[in-house]
Amino acid sequence: MAMIALNIMSIAYISKVQRVDEIVKSPDFQPEKIALLETIAANLPGMIFQILQRQDGSVFIPYISSGCEYLYELKPEAVQADFQVLYKLIHPQDIKAFTESITVCSTTFKPWHWEGRIITPSGKLKWIQGTSQPERQETGDFLWNGLVMDITDRKQAEEKLQESETRYKAILDAIPDLMFRISRDAEYLDLKSEGANVTLSREEIVGKRVQELLPSDVAAISLEAIAKTLDSGTLQTCEYQLATPLGVRDYEARLVVSGEDEVLAIVRDITERKQAEVSLQNLAQKFAKAFSCSPDSITISTLQEGRFIEVNDSFVKLSGYERDEAIGKTSFELNLWVDDRDRLNLLHELQSTGVVRNLEFEFRQKSGKIITTLLSAEIIDLDNIPSILAVHHDITERKQVEAQFRLAAQRDRLLAETLVRIRSSLNLEEILQTTVTEVRQFLQADRVFIGLNNAKLGVRTLAESVDPQYPSVLGWSTNDEAYLQELRNLLKDNLVRVVEDITQIAVSPKVKAHYQKFQTKASLAVPLMLGNELFGALIANQCSGSRHWQPIEIDLLQQMSEQVAIAIQQSQIYQKLAELNTNLEQQVEERTAQLQQKMQEFEKLDRIKDVVLHTVAHDLRTSVMGNLMVLKNLLNQKVGSGEVGEQGSREQGENPSPLPPAPCPSASSAQFPIPVSRSIIERMIQGNDRQLAMINSLLEINSCEQQGIEIKHEPVQLSTVLGGTVTHLEPVLTQNQATLKNLVPADLPLVMADGTLLQKVLVTLITHSLQNNPPGLNFILSASIEEGMIRTQIQDDGVVMSKLECDRLFDLHVRDPQDCCSTSIGLKMYLCRKVIKAHGGKIGVISNRKRGLTFWFTLPLFTSSATNCP
Repeated sequence: MAMIALNIMSIAYISKVQRVDEIVKSPDFQPEKIALLETIAANLPGMIFQILQRQDGSVFIPYISSGCEYLYELKPEAVQADFQVLYKLIHPQDIKAFTESITVCSTTFKPWHWEGRIITPSGKLKWIQGTSQPERQETGDFLWNGLVMDITDRKQAEEKLQESETRYKAILDAIPDLMFRISRDAEYLDLKSEGANVTLSREEIVGKRVQELLPSDVAAISLEAIAKTLDSGTLQTCEYQLATPLGVRDYEARLVVSGEDEVLAIVRDITERKQAEVSLQNLAQKFAKAFSCSPDSITISTLQEGRFIEVNDSFVKLSGYERDEAIGKTSFELNLWVDDRDRLNLLHELQSTGVVRNLEFEFRQKSGKIITTLLSAEIIDLDNIPSILAVHHDITERKQVEAQFRLAAQRDRLLAETLVRIRSSLNLEEILQTTVTEVRQFLQADRVFIGLNNAKLGVRTLAESVDPQYPSVLGWSTNDEAYLQELRNLLKDNLVRVVEDITQIAVSPKVKAHYQKFQTKASLAVPLMLGNELFGALIANQCSGSRHWQPIEIDLLQQMSEQVAIAIQQSQIYQKLAELNTNLEQQVEERTAQLQQKMQEFEKLDRIKDVVLHTVAHDLRTSVMGNLMVLKNLLNQKVGSGEVGEQGSREQGENPSPLPPAPCPSASSAQFPIPVSRSIIERMIQGNDRQLAMINSLLEINSCEQQGIEIKHEPVQLSTVLGGTVTHLEPVLTQNQATLKNLVPADLPLVMADGTLLQKVLVTLITHSLQNNPPGLNFILSASIEEGMIRTQIQDDGVVMSKLECDRLFDLHVRDPQDCCSTSIGLKMYLCRKVIKAHGGKIGVISNRKRGLTFWFTLPLFTSSATNCP
């Protein structure tokens, strides 16, 4: 009972270990399952671990369970710090097996499994079992999730069980079969039953008769055997069945004479042998059914000669030979092998390996048709005769389908390549020649050519590919109208003309002579159509004999004819385009000459315009400057006892006349002062100032357009430039009762700019707002960094503008002639945009929703590479 309990405990323990082992080996083992394994491991002496093997060969241990301390008598932290301490605990006799298992696992990345012994620091000997499942990480590293279990108890139980089994086996081997001594009258005289499966004791058997202990049928068999043994004096054998606690068992009794009127019966349990015989019979029946019912051909033939011993019905259907025609004959006598060397190769392979699988061979049927099969064969021993069991799987139809697929693929490739050539090349002769060459290669025909129909030249062969042993039709032509009409009729209604045997069709003597001249035996022709017009034909000839043209071949020629027709049409269009292009080039040359002449005239006019502009502007500038000088001197000059200006005006009255009285001409008129109102002189000065500014702007714009704006690039502190400009504008702002709030930060980065031109831009923008608004305007000046640029803004609270006015503000266009101020400032605004663009920035204006405008411009930040800018 103790042994039975021990065995049950061992089985339960092993089952639990195997369950944990399955979880560790599972491909979806993840760290989140550690909790489950920890729960299992809590009831088992084991340790859970994770080892990360990096691509550089280094090893990191992310996790080791608390079972490490119980199993190895080591803290998990000590193992994580140096996992080599575990190697030192392995039993010396098991180190080699452990190292080999790690090497195999690291090389193949298959699950790791190892059993061996360790010696703990306290000296205990333990058996452990380790399993692990590698997982490739996204980084390319490998994570090993595993479990190590203490299997010492299991190993000890296995050793004890093995010792017990060895001892019991020795005892059982020493005990003979059950033996009885039986008298002639069927009385049991003695028995030897140690170790036998006997339900009755010795006392219950000895002295009893066979009829008392055995069933009546078994007893009758036994009595008959006893009588025969004693009467004949020879060994008698009988078989029977008995119902036992283990079920119905089969027994064999061997009876020999052991004394006067006494036999010795040796009884043996032959249940297993009888079962094996039944299984063998069933197997033989199954094999016979599989052999006869298999859809594949199965044959059994001698190894050396290939003489058929047995064939099934599928072989009869496949080969065409009846069963009695094949059995006893060799495969060579039946002429089955298309290539006799295939049989020798098969024999060599079988003798080398004993088995072949799915080798492809060709066989000849009784009708002469060639078929393809996949042959699998093994060497078997049939009544001590080495034989071949062969299975043939017919793949003839599959091979035909594969061939059709290959032809279709070649056809599609040929069509695609032809289409690409037509689209990429305009050389018609090259396209036609390549087409006939590749079509002949695909069809494996003797000749392929293209004939074209020309209204003036008749029919002419333009391209051909032909086998050298047959005559060429290249260059052949004819003008015979009757012959041409017959050829057209042969291709009427755009049909394909298929002729498998020339001798079987009715044609005119001329066509027949043509066939004979060029040795044509079979023909396949498709028309080349341009719209509804028959332009020619693509023709394939077989000269070696008649030929059956396959549907895929006919389809290829039809599709190729369409592509060739496109190529011909494309060539014709190209010729027309070439002619048109020639005419167009002549027209372009004429127009170009005319344009060049006009350009020269425009250049002359432009030079004249520059001279006129410069001359007129210079003269006007000189005149205006002279007027200004006189007016300013007059304004500041004192004549007689009174000043010219407001004081003179007061002497003349409260409402002075804007024009002085006309002086009387006299020789001394220049010596008398001319009374002129001071306000008139000031307005004249202002007008001359504006005219001078406009003339200067015109001259500057003209110079800018001709030579560009000269920019002196240098690192500039924008806040300094803007601050200086604000200081310069203070008198103007004060005069116009305007205020300006400067919010520009002092720590802005440097910009590459011309400080003088930037000041002019800022003055122009503020002046524009002052001139277009009443006094009392308020400005806000600000700057910020945006996307590698410094953006400067001048915001006012004056009048607004429409979007169209904002878009056109910086354009150069003619303004209202009555508003000279507008014209002058407009020219300067245009120059502002030119200056900012020359700096590499942008400028614009935004009309605020409620009140005022916001002018803005951007400038690039200073960089070390920018110092090289001109």
